[in-house]
Amino acid sequence: MSELAAIVTGANSGIGLSTARELARRGAGVTVASRDPGRGGAAVASILRDVPGADVGFRRLDLADLSSVREFAAGVERVDLLINNAGIGMVSRGVTKDGFELQFGTNHLGHFALTGLLLPLLLAAPAPRVVNVSSDAHKVGRLDFDDLGLERRYGKMSSYGRSKLANLLFTFELQRRARRAGSALLSVATHPGATATNFFSVGPLQPLLRLFLRSADDGAAPSLYAATSPLIRGGEYLGPTSKPLRPSKDALDEALAARLWEVSTELTGVRFQEFAHN
Repeated sequence: MSELAAIVTGANSGIGLSTARELARRGAGVTVASRDPGRGGAAVASILRDVPGADVGFRRLDLADLSSVREFAAGVERVDLLINNAGIGMVSRGVTKDGFELQFGTNHLGHFALTGLLLPLLLAAPAPRVVNVSSDAHKVGRLDFDDLGLERRYGKMSSYGRSKLANLLFTFELQRRARRAGSALLSVATHPGATATNFFSVGPLQPLLRLFLRSADDGAAPSLYAATSPLIRGGEYLGPTSKPLRPSKDALDEALAARLWEVSTELTGVRFQEFAHN
């Protein structure tokens, strides 16, 4: 059994695949979590080609379906490291299976629920970490609790930015609650920079854009640093060079974070029981 058990969401391609591959190379047991069994299986095969004998496997996870999140979490026996990497962006307005606005529901609520359901296992680990992949796009995001479904006004970029703002608020609030509970859990967020992944794989400017984008391996660097460095302190937001970044004022708003936490709890039905009174 590997010393470190890691789960990487969205590890079927791009940054997630690069992250999973490097963790496997370093001896971790890695679960590739993806909604597409075909692409997930191909990712596992790719990792095994590069890292023969790696402890890596696939399990299906659809973050836009809370029943899938619960089913996935119920099948996990051990986790030391959770990298919430999966995400969608710049899509037309849609809803998840549970009726949440698609980008917010997938990028934030799905990961919030997954983390909460895995929390007992994380807290049983000697040095647990949660790494949330956010983005500097969070600076254009605004949270309107009276219109979380964005039914009155929807923009592809503003919705994406809102979901990334939620990722940061969740990261910082999780760390605050862990500290109050006296837990060793570290909660860290990263910004990979503009990376040549599926996010930029469509559109007429795609060939030109790729000339200026970082590789998926480079984009994975801050996640890997956050996941493995002994220098990491909880509550950090690391940029493309793995150096701390200054989040937006909204991302540092503790009252906003606490309200988002409560609303997310109500929407998903997932309570972080160990932190319930903190």
